[in-house]
Amino acid sequence: MESELKKAVNFFNKGKLSSAKEIALRIYDSKPNHFDNLRLLNFICFKKKDFSSALDFINRAIKINPNFAEAYNEQGNALNELKKFQLAIKSYDQAIKLNPKYADAYYNKGLVLYALNEVDLAIENYDQAIKINPNHVHSHNNKGYALQKLKKIDSSFECFNNAFKINPNFDFLLGELFHTKNKLCDWSSFAKDFEILENKIKENKNSSSPFPILQLYDSPCLQKKTAEIYVKEKFINKKILKPISIIPKNKKIRLGYYSADFYNHVMSFLLVKLFELHNKSKFELIAFSFGPNKTDEMRKRISKSFDQFIDVNLKSDNEISQISRDLKIDIAVDLLCFTKNNRMGIFSERCAPIQINYLGYPGTSGADFIDYIFADKILIPKENQKYYSEKIIYLPNTWLPRDYTQKISDKVFTRKELNLPKEGFIFCSFNQSYKITPDVFDIWMRLLKKIKGSVLWLLEDNQTANINLKKEANKRGIDSNRVIFGKKMPPEEHFARLKIADLWIDVFPYTAQSSCADALWSGLPVLTRKGKSFTSRGASSILNAIGLNELITDTEKEYEEMAIRLAQNPKFFKEIKNKLKKNRLTKPLFDTKLYTKNIESAYTKIYERHCSNLSAKNFEIK
Repeated sequence: MESELKKAVNFFNKGKLSSAKEIALRIYDSKPNHFDNLRLLNFICFKKKDFSSALDFINRAIKINPNFAEAYNEQGNALNELKKFQLAIKSYDQAIKLNPKYADAYYNKGLVLYALNEVDLAIENYDQAIKINPNHVHSHNNKGYALQKLKKIDSSFECFNNAFKINPNFDFLLGELFHTKNKLCDWSSFAKDFEILENKIKENKNSSSPFPILQLYDSPCLQKKTAEIYVKEKFINKKILKPISIIPKNKKIRLGYYSADFYNHVMSFLLVKLFELHNKSKFELIAFSFGPNKTDEMRKRISKSFDQFIDVNLKSDNEISQISRDLKIDIAVDLLCFTKNNRMGIFSERCAPIQINYLGYPGTSGADFIDYIFADKILIPKENQKYYSEKIIYLPNTWLPRDYTQKISDKVFTRKELNLPKEGFIFCSFNQSYKITPDVFDIWMRLLKKIKGSVLWLLEDNQTANINLKKEANKRGIDSNRVIFGKKMPPEEHFARLKIADLWIDVFPYTAQSSCADALWSGLPVLTRKGKSFTSRGASSILNAIGLNELITDTEKEYEEMAIRLAQNPKFFKEIKNKLKKNRLTKPLFDTKLYTKNIESAYTKIYERHCSNLSAKNFEIK
């Protein structure tokens, strides 16, 4: 018996889970109360993401030996994955009671508290784990994420750096460390960090989650590779529910939209009118919300636009997938992919026969369980299709939805109250700080040198970034007072203040997307540079949809020359402003009704293909 158990453990350690489970189940049949074997079965099922079975086995083990701290920790882990958070906390507390020096139990309790949005308490538990074990790399790492949520970016970077010192090869840490450093606009070793991270990805290392790569590399190939590495690591052992057979045609196509952002969030501002305009005689809309339970105006408005609005925040991925199947969702639309609070596990379980990556994440999922991605011909030219694991649905005009009823405040801002000079050309770029790279900043400073009296107006993201950007301006021979920061405002007021600026100068390679459309909605021209990736072509797609292609440049040189021309040639600049004013409500960008019609045509086409038992393919909506 013991030799058989040892053999099963060896298989488990080698990652041969099925072989390990086969032996362990044989032992279980003959000796169901074997404590070590029950724990092994728990480990195997947990690794295979079968958390219900894992919980069952560890519960059996605890009945046999109720004084084993590690078993309660393992029980808590299974309960955590099943989103039974309060029960998980009780399990971790019991583990700590049995072993007050149990660092892992404190760490795992911190994870649950973080999931419950008890961020300060989560940090307290991470700190306790670190106090017991100063080299507890997981606690340093997750404390970094918790501090980011509290907008304490400096302290967050310090935590990631501590984790990196302990284990520089810790999964996906390097990318987060570099990304956080860029949030602070600390470019002290930018070129070196850039090269190291790129090489790690090319070597197939678990060096970064996908999102940070969008900001750094204008390479659809590198972005796809990162996504594939991440998905393979996170979902390779995912327990897939039984395949979905072709669902008989319904009178209405059942659309499921999945997000954590159904509240006053930028994604909801983009999508709300689309939801409201959906043809309810042809489509049934069901929202799956796994974000914070907000009661703001946007939540109220969005929830009214759905036939069903289901809060699944405390459900496991498996449970949400099963609910989706029970509701016979035809098309599941993931609005997050790899962005904050995502639940990719829902889709790896195949919650619907057709699954789409849409809007939230501007790049490929790298996952074989996501069938389509919405794009347009500028975002993904034909030669770049190979860099996407999904098949591409080409929408006409642009992939970006907008609410054409979004209000602009009547408030008239003055330069003085916005801390802007009385006179001079105002270059503006209200992007998050991590999108600003040294190369882009070099160009901006050259613009300030060439355009007398001009200023650069940026978003106030965090104080350290502000200080560092001013220092970088001084390094480049520019008075730091010419770099001015504006605080975050509600959308209506932000749109109104943008009228004060003269020209939005875009970042690269993660170009402005929703913020680009915001600027244009406000009547502010946007100058961008088009690259190779989805992210570096987003603003180009938007400008094309409003008929301002002359503001799309292809090189740094063209970008800089066009900015100078617009700032120095009042006649040309006025022509552009007038064209924007004319096109704002006549071109497709802000025509939400047309956009809704096009996306519904896409949904209908892919649904009919599925009902005809045809596989996914690239196609264009005209």
